[in-house]
Amino acid sequence: MSWLNRVRNSLSSLGAAKEQIPDNLWIKCPNCGEMLFTKDYEANLSVCPRCDHHGRIGTDARLSQILDAGFEVLPSPRVKDDPLKFRDSKKYTDRLKAARAANPHHDALTNALGTIDGHRAVVGVQDFFFMAGSMGVAVGAAFVSGVERAIKERAPYIICTAAGGARMQEGILSLMQMPKATVALRRLKAAGLPYIVVLTDPTTGGVTASYAMLGDIHIAEPGCLIGFAGQRVIQDTIREKLPEGFQRAEYLHAHGMVDMVVRRPELKATLAMLLSYMCNKAA
Repeated sequence: MSWLNRVRNSLSSLGAAKEQIPDNLWIKCPNCGEMLFTKDYEANLSVCPRCDHHGRIGTDARLSQILDAGFEVLPSPRVKDDPLKFRDSKKYTDRLKAARAANPHHDALTNALGTIDGHRAVVGVQDFFFMAGSMGVAVGAAFVSGVERAIKERAPYIICTAAGGARMQEGILSLMQMPKATVALRRLKAAGLPYIVVLTDPTTGGVTASYAMLGDIHIAEPGCLIGFAGQRVIQDTIREKLPEGFQRAEYLHAHGMVDMVVRRPELKATLAMLLSYMCNKAA
């Protein structure tokens, strides 16, 4: 074999090895821009070790971080997909199909039954990756279903919110989920069961205006956006410059809207501590 063939074969093997390198080996922190090994980032609960930015995570990751092993994912209620036959640049049914193909769950809110350091609880998780976690009829039905299961199990209900607000494709029907969720929470309170809200990035719109702000205790992840209207809308309405950090978890905590800001690695232990106190008092 000539030296030219040996060089050509060596270059070919290098090219083959390069093709085997996965394209998701690194992830860039959206806050500080640091390049992180994906495995290290996920092992750190999707929190940047450099700037402590809490990245957005999906339903399954959130449930696994909060609940003990062996939890049960509860079935989601089935509702009519497109009650208004809505269409903008795409059909609403096509948007739903695309969202369901890209996500493991049927809609933006999923409930699970399990324990948190031995304390029994029903936990609901809103997934921002499913149509921005928007609240439609399916989300409202899942929320009520989670509350009803908590009442049946005599267990607290914990909701992890992440939403861009009400789902515009369902119009007034999406807004009707706000009083629907409020009535369900009245039943939970009448049963003497705790309701804890974990606010994650972002929690906005009709979700903030309903069940996200009706908890017995409100916990927020560091730096998460929490608000009803957007900052530009508020600023243009009041014609004043908004303060630094407005609508962020730390600002709301300092002004009494949030009870505590808890880093993700301490969230499970914090919830277990609260349940140990609240459930004993309820009993």
